[in-house]
Amino acid sequence: MMISLSQTKELFRRAEAVCFDVDSTVIKEEGIDELAKFCGVGDAVTEMTRRAMGGSMTFKTALTERLSIIRCSREQVNKLITDHPPQLTPGIRELVEHLHQRNVKVFLISGGFRCIVEHVATQLNIPLHHVYANRLKFYFNGEYAGFDESQPTAESGGKGKVISLLKEQYGFKTVVMIGDGATDLEACPPASAFIGFGGNVVRQQVKERCPWYVTSFEELLKELEKI
Repeated sequence: MMISLSQTKELFRRAEAVCFDVDSTVIKEEGIDELAKFCGVGDAVTEMTRRAMGGSMTFKTALTERLSIIRCSREQVNKLITDHPPQLTPGIRELVEHLHQRNVKVFLISGGFRCIVEHVATQLNIPLHHVYANRLKFYFNGEYAGFDESQPTAESGGKGKVISLLKEQYGFKTVVMIGDGATDLEACPPASAFIGFGGNVVRQQVKERCPWYVTSFEELLKELEKI
């Protein structure tokens, strides 16, 4: 059952934990697309990302296929982070700071890669044990060796699994998920509420299906300042 706009705002104001998607939400770009561009296979991978975000193939299939095109080495990943560090979305730093001041726990739940997401978490003072993302695997010589398929974020529905895990582990009653894509929307339930974010990219099927859709983090900050 879809909850109303006022209920969503109320749940956000009293949330014990707020979970953010990372690509195109906390940061302006899609990490996997940036990695593909950096490795010279940008166009093929961007098209597949678009299809995956639209929900026309399972997340794991899309991830496997995109990574088998990219085949990035450990050195390429490190160089990408150094040369093209992820760009934070305006307002996210202030919002996370405000949530932390109110003792709200902040988590990053991403279908992207842990090595990139940890870099983002550090910039936002989010503890690394609050990061849930996919792990790339490399051989001893640094060549691509696949990804860790046991991570919940490697599957469709994985973000919901992480939220269930957090509720169990910390005893949270009210958890809010914020993101731009279909995989974020489907994490509610178990999330108590979902807020759609369209500040970097607008995905029509997400916009139409959530009661509260924002295009800037300032809108969320203003809501918290009402308290």
